[in-house]
Amino acid sequence: MTLDLRFPALSDMKHACQRRVPHFVWEYLDSATGTESVKPRNRAALDQILFRPAILRGPITPELNTQLLGQEFSLPVGIAPVGMSGLIWPGAEISLARMAERQRLPYCLSTVATQLPETIGPIAGDMGWFQLYPPKDPGIRADLLRRARAAGFQVLVLTVDLPGPSRRERQLRAQLAIPPKLTPSMLWQIARRPAWALGTLRHGQPRLRLMESYLKLDGNAPSTAHAGYLLRAAPDWDYLRAVRALWSGALVVKGVLDPDDAAPLRAEGVDAIWVSNHGGRQFDAAPDPLDALRRMRAALGPDFPLIVDGGIESGLDVLRAFACGANFTMIGRGWHYALGALGEIGPAHLAQVLRDDLIANMTQIGIASPDQAATQLWETGNSGGGI
Repeated sequence: MTLDLRFPALSDMKHACQRRVPHFVWEYLDSATGTESVKPRNRAALDQILFRPAILRGPITPELNTQLLGQEFSLPVGIAPVGMSGLIWPGAEISLARMAERQRLPYCLSTVATQLPETIGPIAGDMGWFQLYPPKDPGIRADLLRRARAAGFQVLVLTVDLPGPSRRERQLRAQLAIPPKLTPSMLWQIARRPAWALGTLRHGQPRLRLMESYLKLDGNAPSTAHAGYLLRAAPDWDYLRAVRALWSGALVVKGVLDPDDAAPLRAEGVDAIWVSNHGGRQFDAAPDPLDALRRMRAALGPDFPLIVDGGIESGLDVLRAFACGANFTMIGRGWHYALGALGEIGPAHLAQVLRDDLIANMTQIGIASPDQAATQLWETGNSGGGI
């Protein structure tokens, strides 16, 4: 039986992933914060975007190659950064970077990944992006950017929507700390998931390797601190200017929802804005990203690059995001559902599912490229009234 018959949609991979990873891992991957109202709000916003089916258009030949920040990608969707990715599936960062390079998709490595940029950069090749959680220490900040550039990362993504830690209640109930501290309950969960357990034995215990290399350099760090202590900065506009001065390549600011921030970010030399509510993992009262995206596009005009994430699960969802003003989309959890379901072959299968779904839906609405999606909006089904 082919993969497409067993796993024709991301939802199939999600269910399989839950059966193959320990419960505490699932709670880390799938949870949000508070009442988790953001996740269904993201889904509802996507479902409200409807299109006019096309008739008598003749043959449609969809073109999926997409230009962004001076690069060409094979799909209008990339791999968003996910912290502790290697906890979710052993060797996740390596598998995702390898697939990204082969498929010509951007792969964004998190500051709090379980692999070093020096390991992942050469694997991702020119598809590598590096996501920066702001460290407090200017010297560490400068060295992180130096290492990312030396490892070959093309784009820097500065995440700005974490002024302080969030409470992820499901994660707390699962007794998961970062870095993980194993309990008897967690050991039992691991024993029941042999593929995950054996993979972790091969790859080693998931750790914040990048930030661990700096912890000993911070003389103010308490003796009980873990590596995440170094990232507890609340960046301001001066912080952004310092990052812009240090990074000569393309700079993306991630986690922007307020359209009033759009023009000032452009004025500071930001090359693209990533509209995101962090998948609901940071603030339970955040608006859905599509509403923010429409407002952001109206504030910036048609030419400034906008990236969006938040609940995207299919090629149709990608088109919905483009119809609201996106130039590119990102998926985080979905690639990890695919890894959990199928191991290393999972992400490539998900890429094919997204590609097939994009082509099928573009044919239905009669467009040749995703950036034409807004022309086929069914206005009464769009809560935002178009862009």
